[in-house]
Amino acid sequence: MAAAAATVLAGCNIGYIARGAYEEARILWNRKPIPQVVANPELAPEIRQRLETVLAVRDFARDQLGLTVGGAYTTVSPVDTGAIIHVVMATPRDSLEPYEWWFPIVGSVPYRGYFDEAQARALAREMEAQGYDTMVRPAVAFSSLGFFNDPLLSNLLRLNKVELAGVITHELFHRTYFLASNVTFDESAANYVGNRGAVEFFKHTEGDSAPDTIAARDVLDSDLKFARFLLQAQARLLRIYGSDLSTDEKLKRREVAFAEIKADYAKLKPTLSGLERFDLDKEPLNNAVLINYLIYFHDLDNFVALERMNQGDLPATIERIIEIAKAHTDDPFYAIWEATRDAPAAQSSLELLTPPG
Repeated sequence: MAAAAATVLAGCNIGYIARGAYEEARILWNRKPIPQVVANPELAPEIRQRLETVLAVRDFARDQLGLTVGGAYTTVSPVDTGAIIHVVMATPRDSLEPYEWWFPIVGSVPYRGYFDEAQARALAREMEAQGYDTMVRPAVAFSSLGFFNDPLLSNLLRLNKVELAGVITHELFHRTYFLASNVTFDESAANYVGNRGAVEFFKHTEGDSAPDTIAARDVLDSDLKFARFLLQAQARLLRIYGSDLSTDEKLKRREVAFAEIKADYAKLKPTLSGLERFDLDKEPLNNAVLINYLIYFHDLDNFVALERMNQGDLPATIERIIEIAKAHTDDPFYAIWEATRDAPAAQSSLELLTPPG
């Protein structure tokens, strides 16, 4: 995700940008070349395997997917916590339109990142006092959008190979293309390309029926299921927020809707696999929490349809996603929908790999 760019490049106050610059410099200063780390005979075998996977994924992303890799992920940097950045999100209690902050380069974004969790929590309390729903969450990975040769953060080595491949490909998509002031498009496109790219990586390196390939398909299929679930949840709330009801009545009805959404999610969760992004049941639900998920899972089926129109050719699909986004910066989601509205929808990651006949 691109939260680090919003932190490092922020210009709201001197202390904020100085802390961001200091932490980024510290991460870069502590980098070690991955081949050097791998050569250590005392390195745990599972860590060596994951580091080797990172190098293989970046080569695959460059050579087979056409992503801009540069010198990213050739080094690893130790971190002393599981989260480098703590992200604050805020949304009105009767709307699904997020509060946005503006930063140089990245434009308007629906979050503000802090390297200090206490500062993030303080901002959340301040926003809540102003009548907003809020969420504070950790960000386990980031992209500097090509400004630096990003190292692999050591906390990512806790992920399994499939999750790690998806995260690295996700971040490399950010390095390849970033649409300023449209975080939902940036993150949803990167999410699709990341986990779809992981499928292709393991298919290419281990075979179509390998356990890692099957696991990668399961993650992608879970993304599609969860995206459809979120679309229904969003529609349920928009009907309430867009009504002529009083604000008090809207707030009462949204609580009923939240309970229904969580009950529906409890039925869906056993069918999902992937990162902890599917922890919708582990925190009180509010608009900011829902927006956090919607940012990463918006209109994923349209990316599927675009790939099916490209006969299952992922590199061509990535190129087409970027081409459409550049031509329709105001609403790339609508432009992709318009380009694919006659394409049959795929119901699973297995089906999307079968071009329409």
